[in-house]
Amino acid sequence: MAKEKSQSIGFFQKYLTVWVALCMTAGVLIGKLLPAVPAFLGRFEYARVSIPVAILIWVMIYPMMMKVNFQSVKNVGKNPKGLFVTWVTNWLIKPFTMYGIAALFFYVVFKGLIAPDLAKEYLAGAVLLGAAPCTAMVFVWSTLTKGNPAYTVVQVATNDLIILVAFVPIVKFLLGVSNVSVPWDTLILSVILFVVIPLAGGILTRVLVTNRKGTEYFENTFVHKFDNATSIGLLLTLVLLFSFQGDVILNNPLHILLIAVPLVLQTFLIFFIAYFACKWLKLPHDIAAPAGMIGASNFFELSVAVAIALFGTTSPAALATVVGVLTEVPVMLLLVKIANKTKGWFPV
Repeated sequence: MAKEKSQSIGFFQKYLTVWVALCMTAGVLIGKLLPAVPAFLGRFEYARVSIPVAILIWVMIYPMMMKVNFQSVKNVGKNPKGLFVTWVTNWLIKPFTMYGIAALFFYVVFKGLIAPDLAKEYLAGAVLLGAAPCTAMVFVWSTLTKGNPAYTVVQVATNDLIILVAFVPIVKFLLGVSNVSVPWDTLILSVILFVVIPLAGGILTRVLVTNRKGTEYFENTFVHKFDNATSIGLLLTLVLLFSFQGDVILNNPLHILLIAVPLVLQTFLIFFIAYFACKWLKLPHDIAAPAGMIGASNFFELSVAVAIALFGTTSPAALATVVGVLTEVPVMLLLVKIANKTKGWFPV
């Protein structure tokens, strides 16, 4: 993913929706024409976690975690209002509005189009997205809105730390309300596998490389060695997921659009909640824009991984999280334009 000092969104990130669509097509074709491939890969599981998918997700998440400088957390006391907006929006509002909006559409608005069992799993996937605010792509959105890079790092770093303790109980509570049975051990294992381990690895790598070759080398050279690995890992994960999801997609093509509707509405709602809160608090635009972006965007890699661990690679819940990837970039780019055009709302 892009680094906070980049001047523009990268080619891969800019056309992420196109790549997702291509991966969806390729994956569905593989599942339909070469069913032996997903059948073979599906045999490699441990505690309901797909080993091939887990490896690819580590390839995605590990480089992201390296880019977050957790030394910045010591500066949380400086201008804390923006951090409070981020924390409250991400953890006290976002998961619950996602649940409410998704439940409204899946159970009420789209009741005649989505069977109850599917609606329950789509809601579970939406909840997983809502409980995982962005940790990496927010650097891209911050750059495009000329956000304060140092402050954005603090927002992301503290957000990653909160995920460690808040993600599991929030997901467990909301899925329990949804009558979805989720074992604690599987949920905790997912966070350990897809947050704790890559987070610890990223911190250790940053410390070792910085101590040996300096911060400038690490920030400007070392982390960019993994940019392609992240992109390739994401694309291969999507192909694999869609190969597992082939029958679900072919049997319910309209459901891709139906799932996208509440996800998009939630994205706009959360952005404006944080954005207007910063305006009300008279915070500068370079803090307000990233504060809105970090909540509106999702840590979809984690959501996909946990959905697979909890419900399986062929589950509707996993499909719902993948739709989150599909809608991410075009919606966030629109919000970037809105943020840039409303810069005059904020104090200079």
